[in-house]
Amino acid sequence: MYLQNMKAKGLALKNETPEQKIERLERQINERDQTIEKLGTTVEKLSNELIALRRRMFGRSSERFVPEDPSQLSLAFDGQECIPEETTIEVEAEKIEITYTRNKENNRKPVRTAIPDSIRREEVVIEPENIPQGAVRIGEEVTEKLEYLPGEVFVKRIIRPKYALPKGEGIQIADLPTQILPRSNAGASLLAYILVSKFVDHIPFHRILEIFKRQQISLPASTVNDWSANSIDQIRPLYYLAKKQVTQSDYIMVDESTIPVLDRDHPGATRKGYHWIVRSPMLNMLFFHYDKGSRAQRVVVELLHSFQGAVQSDAYGAYNIYETKKGVLLLGCWAHARRKFEQALDNDPQRATLALKYIREMYAIERESKEAGLTFSQIKEIREEKSYPIIRDFEKWLLENITQVLPKSLIGKAIAYTYNIYPRLARYVLDGRYKIDNNDAENGVRPLALGRKNYLFCGNNESSERTAIIYTLMGCCKLAGVNPLEWLTDVLNRLPDHSAKRIEELLPINWKPIEK
Repeated sequence: MYLQNMKAKGLALKNETPEQKIERLERQINERDQTIEKLGTTVEKLSNELIALRRRMFGRSSERFVPEDPSQLSLAFDGQECIPEETTIEVEAEKIEITYTRNKENNRKPVRTAIPDSIRREEVVIEPENIPQGAVRIGEEVTEKLEYLPGEVFVKRIIRPKYALPKGEGIQIADLPTQILPRSNAGASLLAYILVSKFVDHIPFHRILEIFKRQQISLPASTVNDWSANSIDQIRPLYYLAKKQVTQSDYIMVDESTIPVLDRDHPGATRKGYHWIVRSPMLNMLFFHYDKGSRAQRVVVELLHSFQGAVQSDAYGAYNIYETKKGVLLLGCWAHARRKFEQALDNDPQRATLALKYIREMYAIERESKEAGLTFSQIKEIREEKSYPIIRDFEKWLLENITQVLPKSLIGKAIAYTYNIYPRLARYVLDGRYKIDNNDAENGVRPLALGRKNYLFCGNNESSERTAIIYTLMGCCKLAGVNPLEWLTDVLNRLPDHSAKRIEELLPINWKPIEK
């Protein structure tokens, strides 16, 4: 059959006209050109992926762009030292003269950091032996050493004496103080320790239970889980208040991050859920939001439905709706744009380096303004004078180069990404309060990223929502410079009897411990 087909094909080729032959050859050439183009695209895609992988494995982690020194030897991705081709090394065979300058050694001793006066001192007095009679004490030498006592689990016994009243009028006994978890034998300090250990120190519950076992305290995992869930439910009002205050400010940053959640429909498997983080730089507060793990646009629309002011975010399409919403100004993030060009350095070093130079100049102006302690109005003036001309020049450069690069190359993607959101990126110059990037929001997500590496996943949507609550309040403690363990212990003690009208006093930014 095969031979018959080949024979028929040969006869057809032999009998074709010159026009048919030309048409057939042109068709074959087009097919080959398409194949070559497809293979070229595949090669470029794989090369870009290889470059990105090598940069991730061997490249520097800092995103800040530092131009390379041509006199500095570079280290290739495979670990071999590379000497520039134009560099030549001349060696005189007969005589080699070596001259050098010896740097004077730094003999300064390291300065020991002073121990704060607030740390409790335990004094041990050591008298010399065989003091002669008549010796007079003229002073003392004091040496301070830092020591540590492991955390102690102890029992607080609340004893309420009972009194029989005269004439059989009954029994009198003091009321039991209100407890945060009335049906539990866990005190506020223990509950606070458990929550801070997991959500600030990122210690999973099973490790916390092992720590307790070393003190002869055995607690069931289910009990500790219930304590955690019920305690977080008690502080929900503070979460809603923080959420309200942040969304009522006129400048916020928004970002989102993933969290694995167990999938009820597929036992043993997890699905990707999303936490949204919203931060107010002016109030120095933030909150996390979890809506069944969704990253859909409807979540941010519902979350910020009444917001009026500036919203700073990355280029995720869910935020595009705010480009046309009245009363809302959408700001971009230069850190994300810089990241794209940093990834394209090996794809197109010349263009990527020039783009990073523009961005580096903008960041240098921001750094100088911060170090000088300028006011918001002064920062705005500096940006209008120095930053805005750089922004205009960079925009022209993007427009000139966007048609000169392959759209699917790393440099093409970086230029297209930056050019498509350029109005958002440029708007930070409008107000001295606005940041050049969204890094403050990204930094707020870090505890979530560290936590999921340790406790791996959340059990369900309810657990993920509670995670958002506790991360919100722990994050607010960090921004306010408040010790989270002290704050949470005090709040869990005070909350049951605290007036709902004055609950704002318990927010970390307003909190003041009760003087003892």
